[in-house]
Amino acid sequence: MKYKVTNFKSPEVALKQLEPFVRDGRHLYTGKPFDRFGNLRSRELLANWLVCAVLNADRPSKPFTFTSDPQDGDGIIYDRGSGIGWPTEHVMVPKAALGERRDITALIVDAVAAKQAKGEAYARGRVLVVFLDAGLGEWFPNRVARRLPRVDFKGVWVVGLHGVVTEQYEYGVTHLDLSSGSAPICLIRISSKFDAWKVERRQ
Repeated sequence: MKYKVTNFKSPEVALKQLEPFVRDGRHLYTGKPFDRFGNLRSRELLANWLVCAVLNADRPSKPFTFTSDPQDGDGIIYDRGSGIGWPTEHVMVPKAALGERRDITALIVDAVAAKQAKGEAYARGRVLVVFLDAGLGEWFPNRVARRLPRVDFKGVWVVGLHGVVTEQYEYGVTHLDLSSGSAPICLIRISSKFDAWKVERRQ
């Protein structure tokens, strides 16, 4: 059975459309879902774009894109080359509340555990994307990956703002996968005009 989905014409078009929401960080927190994009929120659209940017790095054809999810998920990462799609589920780690005693590692692990607690049927075949904005400083992906509970998700990714330098937005994108020894870490630098980006592999 085929479903009707919504997607951007290209990653360049998607980035330009996301520009106002990135510049106005409040929208990433409180902005209403977009009806025309399957009720996804701006932070979910941005996070899916960031994951696709990493997956497309060094691939001139840019086969990975993302679409709305007609089954009420948080978007689908779609490989146009293979025709395979992976539904995503998102969870946000918001700015730490005053008096928060957990460190950033515990906050990420707890967020993943809460999603996994919904059960195998909920998680199986899906990609979990953690939007990190705890504001507690540096964290260590390998350490977080080792502390994760057993999950049924196909993969767990963490994305978050790394910093802003002369209006250039820098986002960290991490795949919490230790199969190669260390969790892959990338830094994505988005130009001040939101018309270009670079992906730098850090680990």
